[in-house]
Amino acid sequence: MIKNLFLCLILLVSTGLPQEKYFIYFKDKGDDKNLILSKSSAEYQLALNSLTEKAIERRKKNLGEEIIRYEDLPINQNYIKELQSYGIQVIHNLNWFNCISAIVPSENIQLIKSLPFVKSVEPVRKLIFKREFENQYAFRENNQHYSTNNYGLSFTQLNLSDIPFVHSKGIDGRNVLIGLLDSGFDWQRHQSLNTRNIIAEYDFVFDDSITANQPQDVPGQDFHGTLVFSIIGGYKDSALIGAAYNSSFLLAKTEYIGSETHVEEDNYSAALIWMENLGVDITSSSLGYSEFDTGEGSYTYQDMNGKTTIVTKAIELAFERGVITFTSAGNEGNSKWRYITAPADGFNVIAVGSVDAQNQLASFSSVGPTSDGRIKPEVVAMGVSVYGALAGTTNEYRFASGTSTSSPIAAGVGALLLSKFSHLQNTQVRNIILESSSNSQSPNNLIGYGLISAKNALEFPNLRKLNGNYILNKIFFNQNKISSSVKLHLSEYGSSFITYDFNTFKDDSYEFILPSFANGKRLEFYFTYQDSSNNTIRIPSNKNYQMIYGSLNISLNLNMLLNNLDYTVSDIYPNPFLPLKHKTVRINYRSAGNEMFRLSIIDAAGRTVKEIKQTSLAGENIVEWNGYSDDGTICASGVYYFLISLNGKEFGKKLILLK
Repeated sequence: MIKNLFLCLILLVSTGLPQEKYFIYFKDKGDDKNLILSKSSAEYQLALNSLTEKAIERRKKNLGEEIIRYEDLPINQNYIKELQSYGIQVIHNLNWFNCISAIVPSENIQLIKSLPFVKSVEPVRKLIFKREFENQYAFRENNQHYSTNNYGLSFTQLNLSDIPFVHSKGIDGRNVLIGLLDSGFDWQRHQSLNTRNIIAEYDFVFDDSITANQPQDVPGQDFHGTLVFSIIGGYKDSALIGAAYNSSFLLAKTEYIGSETHVEEDNYSAALIWMENLGVDITSSSLGYSEFDTGEGSYTYQDMNGKTTIVTKAIELAFERGVITFTSAGNEGNSKWRYITAPADGFNVIAVGSVDAQNQLASFSSVGPTSDGRIKPEVVAMGVSVYGALAGTTNEYRFASGTSTSSPIAAGVGALLLSKFSHLQNTQVRNIILESSSNSQSPNNLIGYGLISAKNALEFPNLRKLNGNYILNKIFFNQNKISSSVKLHLSEYGSSFITYDFNTFKDDSYEFILPSFANGKRLEFYFTYQDSSNNTIRIPSNKNYQMIYGSLNISLNLNMLLNNLDYTVSDIYPNPFLPLKHKTVRINYRSAGNEMFRLSIIDAAGRTVKEIKQTSLAGENIVEWNGYSDDGTICASGVYYFLISLNGKEFGKKLILLK
């Protein structure tokens, strides 16, 4: 598979080593699903104990109290012990997929496949590595000609996304845990990185806790990850400042770029599980998978559908657990492939393309759509001649280009947003970033929703729920505003606007406790204030914000179009669903009117338990389910899949039902 550690210059390396590593998938986790999902089961407690307190807090914020999913349960150790008796060497336990990666003696492949608890055995495909990271220009720290303030030559790449402005407001990424997946990190040596807060690091290639180069690595192994880390997290006054320099970090070495060994796809998935268990808030990866090495079975463009590659499925499972995920879109814009690469094809990952300092699309930046028609990339950031730390040195820097340099800038914006508004769920962060980017009114498959802006993201209104109330938060960065003049103008859709004063405000930040409305009610609102010249400022200037009352997962939007596939169908809420407590579970969807909506609810055994069909009205539509099957019996606890068809497009959602 082509592996892109995305930068501009490409050197192709290939080998012909035989495939020895396999994914071994199991049919189950050893017991009845409902029993082992019980909070009293040993398996449930093992899954819970694998999470740090920070991971538990993040899951509760995003999932509610039911934080353990079936995928989290441990792999049955009896299965592993029996496999080991046949001479296999376990590499990674991937409980999310109920599989292991392992070295399997070739003479035992058919025997392993025949075991009653084994579902399938598939090769862990090896990838061609493209070296796209070139030291274009190198500078010693004490010989630089600095540009603006204390940012040195990193100012331009951050300023394009308004990051220095947000830093000036005291928002710098603190209290956010960021995970980076890359080729290695020479962080203890370099002056811009050795003062950063590293919570943990792990080498998934050689199974140790050293992510810098070791004797078994090739020269330059950690160059790429070191530069990427410095772009988001570096700090050296007057030399380089990262986008979220005061965040904390998890570092995962997932790639080995030696000429004798290819990159293997299981490391990425194992690293995501490790990070999620440790409580990571945001992940950023500067890699992508498309075509495999000769004989390995290439992916095709049709596989870029958000549900085929194991790395895409892994990043989607991380998102399901509340993680905000970013990844490089890819550097295939000038190649025959052209399109984004996995895991950028995921439904919820924010794929990041590249522009230059003038906000012009870089020719190498991969484009969309996904093969199932979704807009990609989501956003763009500066990815041409981006400045960062040079591994192997203490005080040297270099410029490099590629979507792997734009992804950490975008992830840094996400960290700044979460640092200021720690209550935000990952679905809210994703929506705010897309809504506040420069092209959100007319997204396309070149730049997606446009240039990401830290200032715009922080100023976009957001919601939190506290003590049964929904609280609207809004920042106004205009220093000329008269603080006491800020007003909220709120309306039930189609009704007259009512004007309210804010309940609390401090400096740039305002809070308003919304009146109670019926769940699912569509609201519109805008803001006004007076400036120091007695002008009335309206935000937004010529339209209204819209929201659906009753759930944080329903988008608060401004520019998103009705036919935007990413937001046509809402998440399921509440999720997990307790029929005796919640009575019904709900999905909202938007329609142009007179479209056929069909919902099939499928249990874990693949049986359709309920079908709902209706002709859609124009605008917002609501579909509810009470947990009963078509035969009138209440459904058992477990995982259910919602397959939705609307106007020829298909959507998939997952629900946990608990009794």
